Amino acid sequence: MSEIIVTEANFEQEVLKADKPVLVDFWAPWCGPCKMIAPAIAQLAQAHADKLKVAKINVDEAGSLATMYSVNSIPTLMLFKGGEVVGQRMGAASLSVIEGFVAEFL
Repeated sequence: MSEIIVTEANFEQEVLKADKPVLVDFWAPWCGPCKMIAPAIAQLAQAHADKLKVAKINVDEAGSLATMYSVNSIPTLMLFKGGEVVGQRMGAASLSVIEGFVAEFL
């Protein structure tokens, strides 16, 4: 399964009410570091589809979600479990670093 595009309209259903942990990637199309980590996020989504949902939130289109979760820089990765934020990481990172971050919570 690939990443899910999340908006204000489907955030509650796709993230807060998800039946497994959700890695949320707050990003923007003009963000260089966001583009750098996009392939790693896609690989992670495919490799861990059985136990992790990966969602992408474009901060330009869903600014209220970025504000709600105090996202001040992008890329920001947040891990939600049971509707709560259990982990957060800011900035670009390699696939192995992102996998290590996620592994703590799976």
